Amino acid sequence: MAKIMLIANLNCDRVLQLEEPLVTGGRHHYQDKGRRLGGGGANTGLGLIWAGHQVALVSQVGKDETADWLLAEASLLGLNCSLLHRNDVPTPELLLMMTPDGERTIVRPQRPPFTLDSPPDFSSWDALYINSSAQGCERWAQAALPHTLVIAQLAKDDRSRPCHVLITSRSDWQGRTALTPWEYGLSIAGRSLRYMVVTDGPRGATVFTAEDVVSVPAVAAEVVDTTGAGDAFASGLIHALVSGQSIVEAMREGAKWASFAVSTQSSIPGEALKAYLHA
Repeated sequence: MAKIMLIANLNCDRVLQLEEPLVTGGRHHYQDKGRRLGGGGANTGLGLIWAGHQVALVSQVGKDETADWLLAEASLLGLNCSLLHRNDVPTPELLLMMTPDGERTIVRPQRPPFTLDSPPDFSSWDALYINSSAQGCERWAQAALPHTLVIAQLAKDDRSRPCHVLITSRSDWQGRTALTPWEYGLSIAGRSLRYMVVTDGPRGATVFTAEDVVSVPAVAAEVVDTTGAGDAFASGLIHALVSGQSIVEAMREGAKWASFAVSTQSSIPGEALKAYLHA
């Protein structure tokens, strides 16, 4: 069992099921499927909990009914929410517009600023995962690097992400730079970087290092809902790495977890992943 800290979002997802693919300027009918727990914190954290790890979430929510619902749901599922910050801004719902092929379009309001306090003592933690635009993430990562494994998602911009493992999707990375993936990873993560992992949906994932490039295939699955697939991949990768597996083995495990995510009609991991882990 590992002790893992996540700096990631906790969201209330409002799911709108569309009858046809989105078309610019079109008119679309939908069914309101209600709200559900989501965000990288829940999508990544719950699989790790089911795998037997202790998971603490660092995030920000409001003090309204929606935020209370989020905290209750997350806590009941086993996430340690004692490190969450609460502000006076109403917690908005994120609109997830789902098309019949399982693809989703996310519409959300601008998030209020979130500033992390002074970094904690990371000597008792086994891993830190960063998937947030909170101010202070770089400071926390630098404090954690000497003590624990640090995994980070590439930000939407080119801000520094000190880490040992940097994860991004090909769609998020392509077109940003003329550098090779490894060189670009170093420019973001610094000299502590060991692995740059690039996911590419049904085409699998590739890891870049200073000496090598290795690809692993995706695991075939019937796509129902792609929400949280990248979070599930990261979750499986983290689980395997803190369990002592190699980066290639970890990517294969991440691909398995992602296949369960896309075949489940929810944002958070579904019962199929839980059954796999229990087995």
